[in-house]
Amino acid sequence: MHHLTKGTRRVNTTRTYDRRTIVRGALAAAAVIPLSSALAACAGSGSKNDSDKESQGGTKSTDNPFGMADGATVDAVIFDGGYGTDYVSFAAAIMQKNFAGSSVKVSATTEIAQELQPRFVGGDPPDLIDNSGENAIGFSTILDQLEDLGDVLDADNLEGTPIRDTLFGGVEAPGTFDGKLAALNYVLTVYAVWYSASLFDDNGWQPPQTWDDAIALGGEAKKAGKYLFLWGKEAATYYQTLAIASAIKEGGDEVRLALENLDAGCWSLDPVQGVFEAMGEIVSKGYMKPGGSGTQFTAAQAQWSNNQDALLYPSGSWIENEMKDQTKSGFEMTGFPEMTLTSGSAMPYTAMHSTAGEPFIIPSNAKNVAGGKELLRTMLSQEAATNFAKSKLAPTIVKGTVPDDGFGSTALVSQSKMLTDAGSDVFTWGFVDLYGMNVDQLVVWNSFLAGDASVSDLTSGLQKITDKIRDDDSIKKIKVT
Repeated sequence: MHHLTKGTRRVNTTRTYDRRTIVRGALAAAAVIPLSSALAACAGSGSKNDSDKESQGGTKSTDNPFGMADGATVDAVIFDGGYGTDYVSFAAAIMQKNFAGSSVKVSATTEIAQELQPRFVGGDPPDLIDNSGENAIGFSTILDQLEDLGDVLDADNLEGTPIRDTLFGGVEAPGTFDGKLAALNYVLTVYAVWYSASLFDDNGWQPPQTWDDAIALGGEAKKAGKYLFLWGKEAATYYQTLAIASAIKEGGDEVRLALENLDAGCWSLDPVQGVFEAMGEIVSKGYMKPGGSGTQFTAAQAQWSNNQDALLYPSGSWIENEMKDQTKSGFEMTGFPEMTLTSGSAMPYTAMHSTAGEPFIIPSNAKNVAGGKELLRTMLSQEAATNFAKSKLAPTIVKGTVPDDGFGSTALVSQSKMLTDAGSDVFTWGFVDLYGMNVDQLVVWNSFLAGDASVSDLTSGLQKITDKIRDDDSIKKIKVT
């Protein structure tokens, strides 16, 4: 999976801000005010100053904007999720050709925090990190130890164009903390409900636009010996992501802001309850495949993409690549926007949840800061970004890398269509990841989807998690507007 957090994934905030300001799905967010922690306390120890870093590099030039030395070694640690790590290795191979004798070590892990927090504390962090996944390091704990990546965007790409001019608008916001571009989110993530267009065509089914439509489709699925939805235990909160998006579309900013700001009773708002009730009806009618709370999430996803046991699955745009080896031939994976409760929703059906994800960071205390920046610069080249889009079937933040035919991917074509249809009606939220709620919420959602908890239980469980954070004075709260 990319991302258990790519079910909630990954926006960070600082000052007050308006997340409705978006271009092509790269969403606004503001920065996290750093909290006190052991990592933050170590921020100043052993840091290199600018002259120290420059003395270890080569001569700066247009082709070598960060002064990377020939023969240098770069240490990159990459989250091994739905996108794998080979796209970084691809860029590393390009960089090694451009810098004689250089070498890049690309290490894969699913335990970013567990593996790298000791390295931060010990003053020996990697040169480039993909700080992603459910076990990512909280930005609030390491902000003071990270490079400002503005100079990466100011540099020319390998084709000679300023990198900033090659990116979709708004992509800096999710990684900007207190005015510092501490993370560059590489992938443009689209959240949707996914289905097999060929299966739907064969049965004369249409993607539902409202939850009533979805419930009716569940009845048709049951007649065909199939389920409407299914889930896996580690990804139960994918349904929370779907529910939040649907509720925001139905109720607008009132819903989004109440959840973001941890308001008392935020999970009891009418649009949220309406979506929960619809989901509860789907569970009670037997339209949700049983057993998900005991099924590993990719195994559950294969029941959808390979066995076609269920018609629909909510996920981010990493799903096609994640399941590429477990998808039925001719499946024609396609996405559609989250359902609304009514046809009179505050936002149109075409509105959608999207944001830039996969936050890459460079520690200031790394042995080869210049090398980390050069590898990131190479990843932002047309060649490397096009390779990612083609091999991962998902767009990066670099414009002009996806052809109209989506490299033959129906999923990628549908992402482009959804973004076009949505226009400026694209939104996201950050409170789940900002406050580290996902692990606790998984327990509540697994019980609900299994039919062991009512809508009232789901609501009170989620509100309890929210209230605990809101009432904890040791946790810095971020006001969202």
